[in-house]
Amino acid sequence: MLLCGTFLFWPASALLCAAAAWGAAYFFRIAAIATAYKAKVLCSGLFVSGRRPESLIDDVSADSYRILRLFRADVDRERRAVRASFLGLRSRTAVFRPGLGATLAIGSMPEERTLPAPAPADPNRPWPEGEPAAMPKDEESPLFRVVRAAFTEPDRRKLRRARAVVVVRDGRIIAERYAPGFGPATPLAGWSMAKSVLAALAGILVREGRLSIAGKGLLPEWTGPGDPRAAIALDDLLRMRSGLEFAEVYTDPLSDVTRMLFASRSAAAFASAKRLCAEPGAVWAYSSGATNILSRILRLALERDGEDHLSFPRRALFDRIGMRTAVLEPDPAGDFVGSSFMFASARDWARFGLLFAQDGVWAGNRILSEGWVSYSVEPTPQCSGLRYGAHWWLKLTKELGGESPAAAKIPADAFFALGHEGQTLTVIPSRKLVVVRLGLSVHVDAWDHAGFLADVLGALPNL
Repeated sequence: MLLCGTFLFWPASALLCAAAAWGAAYFFRIAAIATAYKAKVLCSGLFVSGRRPESLIDDVSADSYRILRLFRADVDRERRAVRASFLGLRSRTAVFRPGLGATLAIGSMPEERTLPAPAPADPNRPWPEGEPAAMPKDEESPLFRVVRAAFTEPDRRKLRRARAVVVVRDGRIIAERYAPGFGPATPLAGWSMAKSVLAALAGILVREGRLSIAGKGLLPEWTGPGDPRAAIALDDLLRMRSGLEFAEVYTDPLSDVTRMLFASRSAAAFASAKRLCAEPGAVWAYSSGATNILSRILRLALERDGEDHLSFPRRALFDRIGMRTAVLEPDPAGDFVGSSFMFASARDWARFGLLFAQDGVWAGNRILSEGWVSYSVEPTPQCSGLRYGAHWWLKLTKELGGESPAAAKIPADAFFALGHEGQTLTVIPSRKLVVVRLGLSVHVDAWDHAGFLADVLGALPNL
């Protein structure tokens, strides 16, 4: 009887052991992502944004990030590096390099490389040419009250955590506000707002004749005999219709997007290795992988001409429009993570929006080719509701109030760069308006951007 009982119990115990082994393996895969995320976010926050460690720790343990409290982080200020681990295991290190921000050390440490600091702005010149320490404000104006309200917390269950708001009209800042610990010179993460910047850099190379919108056979690994990915055009990547399989799922810690950003040495190689699941140009699907493939394509175009790709964003764009705080961060392979890893002050994000509001012209000089802004905001037919152009959103997402009554009050020519945790850059050419909002809305629907824009527009007389 005992033997029979032992025999009957064995399969159940084996299943339990197998389940435990699978669970442990799954957790350790997640742990590798979590340690990389914590190391990267802390390293960028400390050494790019210049923030205090205690406030950053709160950021990476807020709301659904609470599990990250289990992961230890050690800061080496001399090396300007952050190492995160779980019980000493699954450790990841992120290293800061001046001008290039933080890069995860995956496979090997990043090469020793820096970019020189930009020349300081003249505080005596008006914005956007200069950088006054403070802008005048009318605390009794309707607009001031709208901006001030953006920093309140109407729902304690879903905190908005606004960090910066800048409102630009007709080329001048007419309102701005910052949370305690943040200011006009604080570089902050734009997350997917970086996509619109990367596309602008591609546009500069198109203007110079080094890339073509219709160009195909874009990567060496796609040009083998019979490889259907050779049919992907630059236009397809810019419009998120490459046809490449890619799971942009933020609720799954092991989805393609999280593994690409936090567990891959090369984001571009991760994305470009994906198979086609649809004919190029036929189906729209939002993909951070497409942007990082674009980053590699830009690098190849520059290196063909013997140019340094790491200094290209600064010399071709940032320096030319005064974005002195802007930092586009590369991955361990040296390609820019154009999908997600860019920091800039709210004023500098506003400068970028102003460039597009001015049709790509800055101080009388054409930065983007004539027609590039129109191309960028031309709706992609394959996207339902015509919500997306070429790396710019043409309508707000539902989570940001895009289907609310307030959204109907936003002029039809508005377009948006949108990022994780409620980062928004709004350009409304017909109202000569640029609006930047940066924060940490872990619950993305905590920030009603459509409602905020409707209030801003209502507080301003028509020009």
